Amino acid sequence: MKKITLVVLSLPFLSACSPSMPEMPKVPEMPEMPEMPEMPEMPSMSEFIPDISLPTLFRSDINQGSVLDRFSINQLKVGMSKAEVQDLIGSPSVADPFHNNQWDYINHSTLYKKDNINYRLTLIFDKNTLKNIDTSKLESLPPLTEKEQELENKRLADEKIIAKRAAKEKAEQAKSKAKAKAMAVKKAAAQAKALKEKQAAQAKVAAKAKAIADKKAEDEVKALAEKRAADKKALKKKQAAEAKVATREADLKEGYEAYEKAAERAKSLKGPNTPWYRFW
Repeated sequence: MKKITLVVLSLPFLSACSPSMPEMPKVPEMPEMPEMPEMPEMPSMSEFIPDISLPTLFRSDINQGSVLDRFSINQLKVGMSKAEVQDLIGSPSVADPFHNNQWDYINHSTLYKKDNINYRLTLIFDKNTLKNIDTSKLESLPPLTEKEQELENKRLADEKIIAKRAAKEKAEQAKSKAKAKAMAVKKAAAQAKALKEKQAAQAKVAAKAKAIADKKAEDEVKALAEKRAADKKALKKKQAAEAKVATREADLKEGYEAYEKAAERAKSLKGPNTPWYRFW
């Protein structure tokens, strides 16, 4: 049958390529067929055959990418480290070595008798610290189960208690810190006052000591000046006395020399046997 069909289909091609081939005879037109009478309506087979459910083919679930759940995602917090994020939701599907600040968790799952799942979770880091959590593409992620919702409520309640306790401790620490600061300020003010008073007393003592030292120095200078004046006066007096003595000695010497000269002259005038004295 296949060979006959091939031959029939090849004839037009061969006739076009070879001019020696004769033309195919025209097929006569077929006469119009008479209208067929309408068939009677057949009864439904369901009236004769009982309900039988057709077998359903089993199709396994296919999960591709990171498998996440809302319970784990809800525990992500800004400020976590990369190690803490990996411990919580695992390693990312995509971690660009040229943009190490972004982690992407991508999933495409085909589930049996369920809607397909397609979601993407993007995390932005600043070095090793989580700074932003983008959950805008998690619409197809299944919601929390009843058990997970209970755990989520418990976790939120525990976090609220912990946050309240932390806020209370922080307030108490702030109060203690403010009290300690006030005490430190008060103590510093008292120490500053005591230091100021001590410095004032020391300045007063120093001023008094300086006044005494200045008075002593002034007295010493005055005494030294008086001593110098007295020494100068005594020196002048001594010099005057010495000059007077020298003048007297010079006068005596001069008189003695004049006497000797007169005696010598008188002696030379009287002769050698003439006594030097005379009686009147």
